Amino acid sequence: MKYLHLIILALLMHTSLTAQVKSEYSREVFIKGSDSLLYRLLLPENFDPAKKYPVLFVLHGAGERGNNNEAQLTHGGKLFQSERMRKDFPAIVIFPQCPTKDFWANVQFNNTAERFAFQKGGEPGKAMTLLIGLVENFKSLKYTDNDKFYVGGLSMGGMGTLEILRRKPKMFAAAFAICGGDNIENVKKYKKVPLWFFHGEKDNVVPVEKSKVVVAELKRLKVADVKFTLYPDANHNSWDPAFAEAELLPWLFSHSR
Repeated sequence: MKYLHLIILALLMHTSLTAQVKSEYSREVFIKGSDSLLYRLLLPENFDPAKKYPVLFVLHGAGERGNNNEAQLTHGGKLFQSERMRKDFPAIVIFPQCPTKDFWANVQFNNTAERFAFQKGGEPGKAMTLLIGLVENFKSLKYTDNDKFYVGGLSMGGMGTLEILRRKPKMFAAAFAICGGDNIENVKKYKKVPLWFFHGEKDNVVPVEKSKVVVAELKRLKVADVKFTLYPDANHNSWDPAFAEAELLPWLFSHSR
């Protein structure tokens, strides 16, 4: 019974800490016409509307889709609320939530080795259209620094990161893509955006080649600022070591348009 009590106590503490993390992010909704996009918003400590702040959009994976305006904080929520982040990189952090049946990027799925067929061109889906509208809305605010907008994501969010970059390459100062991918025909559209890619070499959900071909194309185009970190033993959860990279935040926020 003693050990059972300890286990229950540990679970309660974990639940309490998780709830505390999520409570720091206010619940918001962006409305455009008859459509809406849920998102969580974290303002810098001692927020002063007379100042201008960098803005970071973090795009979640397919497993965090929904309408609870909560699941999208599962991966990365703690990092961007950390003491180091709040002290050294005061920024506005936004976690939008993609609806259950939607997808950030234009991609077709199949059961072949290809698995993901990324599209070239085409109109953005509803979630991407709303995301672009949300970014534009924050661009219009007096307390946001338009030269320091950033975007990054994992899995579906990594794909969505490259999707929004190709559609709006001048919006962002830098970006990161974790276990994502894109059609190499789109790469030239965001070749001027500093990018850091991450992928697990044992990824059995999004094959590592999906990142490798994009990075190879960027290097072929002789892009100056492209980074690629491979984790030899990581599977699909390469966001865990990626978010633990000590240089991720300094690298990201060092860029300005």
